[in-house]
Amino acid sequence: MRPLFDRLRSRTAAMVHDLLMVPLAWFLAYWLRFNLGTIPPDFLQGALAALPWVILIQGSVYWVLGLYRGVWRFASLPDLVRITNAALAGTALVLVALFVINRSYLIPRSVPVLFFGLQVVLLSGPRLFYRWFKDHRLNLRSGLRVLIVGANRAGENLARDMLRDPAHAYFPAGFVDDKPRRQGGEVHGVPILGGSADIPRLVAARDIDLVLLAVPTAGAREMQALVGLCEQAGKPFRTVPQLGNLMTGQVSISQLRPVSIEDLLGRDPITLDWEGIRAGLAGRAILVTGAGGSIGSELVRQIAGAGPERLILVDQGEFNLYQIELELREGHPGLDFSRHLLDVTDTAAVTSLFQAQLPHIVFHAAAYKHVPMLEDQLRAAVRNNVIGTSVVAEAACAWGCERFVLISTDKAVNPANVMGATKRAAEALCQTLDRQRRTSGVGTRFITVRFGNVLGSAGSVVPLFRRQIERGGPVTVTHPEIERFFMTIPEACQLIMQAAVIGDGGEVFVLDMGEPVKIRYLAEQMIRLSGREPGREVPIQYVGLRPGEKLFEELFYACEDLIPTSHPKIRVARGVHAVLADRLGLGGDWLVELRRACEDGSAAELRGLLRRLIPDWRDESDAAARVAPRLEPAAAAAAVHSAEGTQ
Repeated sequence: MRPLFDRLRSRTAAMVHDLLMVPLAWFLAYWLRFNLGTIPPDFLQGALAALPWVILIQGSVYWVLGLYRGVWRFASLPDLVRITNAALAGTALVLVALFVINRSYLIPRSVPVLFFGLQVVLLSGPRLFYRWFKDHRLNLRSGLRVLIVGANRAGENLARDMLRDPAHAYFPAGFVDDKPRRQGGEVHGVPILGGSADIPRLVAARDIDLVLLAVPTAGAREMQALVGLCEQAGKPFRTVPQLGNLMTGQVSISQLRPVSIEDLLGRDPITLDWEGIRAGLAGRAILVTGAGGSIGSELVRQIAGAGPERLILVDQGEFNLYQIELELREGHPGLDFSRHLLDVTDTAAVTSLFQAQLPHIVFHAAAYKHVPMLEDQLRAAVRNNVIGTSVVAEAACAWGCERFVLISTDKAVNPANVMGATKRAAEALCQTLDRQRRTSGVGTRFITVRFGNVLGSAGSVVPLFRRQIERGGPVTVTHPEIERFFMTIPEACQLIMQAAVIGDGGEVFVLDMGEPVKIRYLAEQMIRLSGREPGREVPIQYVGLRPGEKLFEELFYACEDLIPTSHPKIRVARGVHAVLADRLGLGGDWLVELRRACEDGSAAELRGLLRRLIPDWRDESDAAARVAPRLEPAAAAAAVHSAEGTQ
């Protein structure tokens, strides 16, 4: 009852106001007609005689045309349009009625025109003033003074939310925007005070408490520059989600969040051929190994939206597989999928799975990837990364799979660790199998996609640094000059799918990772984003390179040519051929030998066998290789060609 009573009370008050404005507008029209002087008695008598009809007609028109549907608190352009229409229609009906009653006697011709204009002013003016007062009464109270960066749609939404917020937690003190034509203007009465370069000066001059970055389309470079200016200003700052993460395209106060390291290291949004991706994946049975991992689970999410016939999820981690299963059931209730808890090195289980499911496309993301841990876990690394790849690849060939996509790593280039050597062996295996397909003319197409580190993965330094910063440090970095390529997980998975549908087989696709990032810079930025100063409040400790770690990673061999593809972020590495077993003196049974060494051989025998397979592997016994400069093209070519032997 209470809400109904309040609504009726609000409408009644609005109606009373408008009915009072009618006689005021009517007599003001006469007064203006007679030049703000005394209205002649005859005309005044005529105005009084017509007034009941005027009030009755105008009140009825106001009601019929919906003047009381709107709420004064949110009066806007649609309300002004309704008022104008009601005033115009009512004035026209008044003229008709008075003409019928008394032939419009003693009604000057200018009075209806003036009456119409005065109605619009007297009805809309109080409404707009009421909204302005409600929006700006924040000026009378305390609240965090906010400087908004970006006088765009996102900034306008934020300012409006702040002005309407009943909690009055924020007061928009001003905007900055780098477009000169906007500077000096206002948005909802909030001035645009200058450009982004003025942030430090304005924060001090305007007593700003918080800076809000309302630039959802900003790339990494722009975000880095803005964060640098905010850090100079010495005040807290927040940002809105990236445009791609806004479900409705609208921004509100509730969506504000701290600037993340992903904002600073991310790249400009990529453009994908979604039509081509859907055409390549839709209506097909798709199997993803490692489906519970960082890359595998994101691949599952992306593929689920492409309309596959069904999804087959494979992982040996029970909890991870359960998590992605729950996510699919909630997010894609109509999707046909199955999950299988199995080890990719289990030949019988993998063969049985392929026989039952008959997948068309395989994304092989299952792999051990922790570089230092695998240095003393050679047997496990070879079993999972090489033998596991061979088991899944051979099953794909045996059961008529169309495409097999190997998820590889930049550590497979000039490998200096067990993880890189095993992934390079997996690449060589897939290239060998595709060469056999081309020889026979039929079979599975093998495609390799190679890229660097992804932000936010389970083994990434980002969560480690975050925990160390929360504890107050120190943040441990292995070397002041160590650097890595970084990419977000969704971007990597989208490009993997793009490569999968444009590949013809045998390619090693290399994703454009941008410029490498020094891990020291990453640590410093994460400390600053936490509101503390690197070195002074949170120390950075250099602990030395870990086993198997290099100062830098490479996405391709120096002797490889990078050939453009139909997508600007994907290139093909050409020049380093598959490391064929017969060239290494291992015969055609090298996988048998590798399996035997994993089961029965010593670690030294297994290491020697892997070194014969991947001669350019510089393992931890060659410590100088981990800090050596990048190979010149001639030296890299010599190393690779010596690995391949004579033609």
